Amino acid sequence: MSACVPTRNDHSSRSSRPSRASGIKRPHSPPPRRGRFRVSGADLSASITVFLIAVPMSLGLAVAMDAPLAAGLVAAAIGGIVAGLLGGTPLQVSGPSAGLTVVTAELIQVYGWRTTCAITIGAGLLQILLGSLRAARSALAVSPAIVHGTLAGIGVAIALAQLHIVLGGAPQSSALDNALTLPSRLVESDPAALSIGMLTVLLLIAWPRLPGRAGKSLGRIPAALAAVVIATAVAAAATPGIARVNLPSWRSHALPEAPHGPVAALAAAVFTVMLVASLESLLAAVSVDKLAADRSAAAPKDGTPPPAPVERSDLDRELRAQGIANALSGLAGGLAVSGGAVRSSANVRAGAESRASTVLHGVWVLLAALLLVTVLEWIPLAALAALVMVVGIQMVSFAHIRKVHRHREFLVYGATISGVILAGVLEGVAIGIVVAVAVALHRLARTRITVTEQDGRYLVTARGQLTFLAVPRLSRVLGRLPHGVDAVVELDGFFMDHAAYETIQDWYTAQTAMGAHIEFTGRSGGRIAEPASAAHSCCRPWTPWRNHHCHDGVQDTPATSTPAPSYVVSRTAPAEAAAAAGSSAGRHGASRLLSGLSSFQRTTAPLVRGELARLAEEGQRPSQLFLTCADSRLVTSMITASGPGDLFTVRNVGNLVPPPDSEGSTGNDDSVAAAIEYAVDVLEVESITVCGHSGCGAMQALLKAEPETPRTPLWRWLRHGLPSVERMRSRDHSWARIAGRLPTDAVEQLCLTNVVQQLEHLRAHESVARRLAAGTLHLHGMYFHVGEAQAYLLTEGASSGTGPDEVFARVAPGAVWGAEPDSEAAPTAPVSA
Repeated sequence: MSACVPTRNDHSSRSSRPSRASGIKRPHSPPPRRGRFRVSGADLSASITVFLIAVPMSLGLAVAMDAPLAAGLVAAAIGGIVAGLLGGTPLQVSGPSAGLTVVTAELIQVYGWRTTCAITIGAGLLQILLGSLRAARSALAVSPAIVHGTLAGIGVAIALAQLHIVLGGAPQSSALDNALTLPSRLVESDPAALSIGMLTVLLLIAWPRLPGRAGKSLGRIPAALAAVVIATAVAAAATPGIARVNLPSWRSHALPEAPHGPVAALAAAVFTVMLVASLESLLAAVSVDKLAADRSAAAPKDGTPPPAPVERSDLDRELRAQGIANALSGLAGGLAVSGGAVRSSANVRAGAESRASTVLHGVWVLLAALLLVTVLEWIPLAALAALVMVVGIQMVSFAHIRKVHRHREFLVYGATISGVILAGVLEGVAIGIVVAVAVALHRLARTRITVTEQDGRYLVTARGQLTFLAVPRLSRVLGRLPHGVDAVVELDGFFMDHAAYETIQDWYTAQTAMGAHIEFTGRSGGRIAEPASAAHSCCRPWTPWRNHHCHDGVQDTPATSTPAPSYVVSRTAPAEAAAAAGSSAGRHGASRLLSGLSSFQRTTAPLVRGELARLAEEGQRPSQLFLTCADSRLVTSMITASGPGDLFTVRNVGNLVPPPDSEGSTGNDDSVAAAIEYAVDVLEVESITVCGHSGCGAMQALLKAEPETPRTPLWRWLRHGLPSVERMRSRDHSWARIAGRLPTDAVEQLCLTNVVQQLEHLRAHESVARRLAAGTLHLHGMYFHVGEAQAYLLTEGASSGTGPDEVFARVAPGAVWGAEPDSEAAPTAPVSA
């Protein structure tokens, strides 16, 4: 039977196939059936936590917007139930939008509450339309500096308005007016309201930081709930006359009416509500994905298994669900709804596993609105105002400020904040977009062009993109060069438009007509050849190490040729330009080496010189020995993300580890054994990794070997791989396999088995066995699939020699050490060799 055809043996396949009771899902079996809506204990607990946060926050946002207090509870209930059931982010909790506080307050003042409800309905319908057009992902294309600046500006406006309520007064119509009237409000502050507000703020800050075991237990209670409950109790005992929540009867609840006002102004209002609510929801959805991924990747310290991974967000579905929730909330007389970062992060951290926690939270809010009216009316308005004020301050994130500053976007961020505070949300967004475009144009035009001269030869360096905006500066610099001089033009940019191309070409033609020799290079010093269409498309600027012969046929550019706007950096060093054309293949290989060395000295050496000097002074202290194949496609530093001093690497044909007692016709094979002894006893590495790879030529040679194969030096080395072949053919060992799929053929099966076998050879070495017994050394098996650029790790039991299964588990992006990789093993069958 062909060596590449999998065969099925009843006994082996039956023993290796996971049972139904094992819980392992087979890769080609249908997904397990689940109920439409299951509630786990974790979801129930998380829903109560979020409910205790959502009730005071919903009432506080309604107070901040000067809306009916019942409207906040309506929005929280509909957001939790409707958006929770229909949304594309299972763990996101929706409710009254903090980002719309300023917008809604202004709409209520201008149009009244019932028209504001109609505007909310219109914004919801527009969200449904955009979600159906799959425009959600496009909304994230807005510069993060503008988005975070908008939310921060809204947060400042919220904090200024609520500070007036904390001081016992009423907020003004705009953030600027609130800031201007703040000094007089401080003079006329109400001591009772100020005391309750300050107590609430202190509790919100100190509650999560309570020390000791008692503090850890109390910290499980949400800080918002604890602050509001304690402030309510203190107000009931000390200040019985303080202003409190007043929930009117549901019989008098206001429903929407047909909007009245200018059509353009109403359309702008609908668009503003839609924009802010959508951006807030989509950003919160992305944040929830990150929080859920971090939670799934983290291994609990108590040994309990981490929660099951949550599916990634479907942003278009989430936008449609938010639109439906907004339309229903407006119809029911509720506030505008959006996904909230505070509620959602609390839901994730509380251990929620599915959308059941979000839906249940909405149910609890609905029951509280119907049954706990008397209890809610004891809450002081100052406590709710202080709660919302802290939420507004938290919207000004210093982490976001550091990010935009690091990416040189602070001007856009600051302009957006200023615009939102001084002019309004929509105007602030427009100002941020204008400033962002202006900054982008400035950077596009900011091309640095310098000229240096050495020994009569000029170097013209252009850093940045060469567009028509840089043409005046470029032509001025080139015009100052003497006529007929030799020059090198270094173009450090990825774009050249037609105007810049013609400027360079005209100057090039004029200079070469006077006998000048002009060379065009990239930043690495490689010469720029004829248009990129003449070269293969396999080369990429991000792989300067790539060993593809993309430019073997590119010869030196003749003096009459012209540069091309779309240029390619060849592998020919500048020194080779002086050499005669028609070099032999040997000289071409030498030039390839010289080009790589020249590029290293020019670009990489200045970056690593300090680190290498430190390593040269301190000596090498690698943490692991990495034993792998000599295959040129296996770049160890790339696949392990390691640098100088990290790995002590041993490479040989087939990543073989000769046993300590192996002898050949020419004596012992001591080279690998010497490297192992040196790494273990002298360098004292902490781990050893044996790494195989797909398509290994050594394994192919072992499979094709015949008894009469000539005993050449290569074969005398490959004989150390014969135990791997015997292990693969043996019935006494379980089959090494890849989690989630069968090995593709006999070669891949042998590559996997060889890693396991070489680990056994490694354990037989005296130095390794001694360190393993002491528990100071760990062995790892690894398989790298070259075509997939995917690494697989041998499970811990098999690596240590104690486990029965030999499964290589896929290493997922973002995996952390200690978390078990994807170990879902496919049922395997022996591969006939």
